[in-house]
Amino acid sequence: MKTHNYCIAIHGGAGTLLREKMDARLRKKYENALSAALDVGYAMLEGGGSALDAVVASVSALEDCPLFNAGRGSVFNARGEHEMDAAIMEGSSRRVGAVALVRRIRNPIHLARAVMEHTDHVLLAGKGAERFARKMKIERKPKAYFFEALRYKQFLEAKRENKVRLDHD
Repeated sequence: MKTHNYCIAIHGGAGTLLREKMDARLRKKYENALSAALDVGYAMLEGGGSALDAVVASVSALEDCPLFNAGRGSVFNARGEHEMDAAIMEGSSRRVGAVALVRRIRNPIHLARAVMEHTDHVLLAGKGAERFARKMKIERKPKAYFFEALRYKQFLEAKRENKVRLDHD
């Protein structure tokens, strides 16, 4: 029986979230969410999926979790809206796909992959990316799906302080 050795590396977003600033319950939530994202990637590989499939599965798990500054957990922009970006690369073919300034896309990583696989472009942004998402039938969510009270509180604090902030101190 042939065994496989896989390595998946993920990160939970920009900035530094210090362990000492979290209580044990919150730390456990982050650890569980990161483990779940790794698990779906590993399961994809063990099931015969490609490295690209595993990346999309793991990133989708992070985008679906409100703890991380991606997808559902995205921070608010200066206008109090959500605009998201995603990028993906495939090493053996050196293909790349990316999206920027997309709204209401449940998993921007799916749209980035579609750009890579179904266009001659590297990056689609804003309304053009949104039109392409509709054409590709990429899942959309209502604005309320992306609203998280903690992120909104952070937005209001940043606005009040007139500061650009990452998703946490």
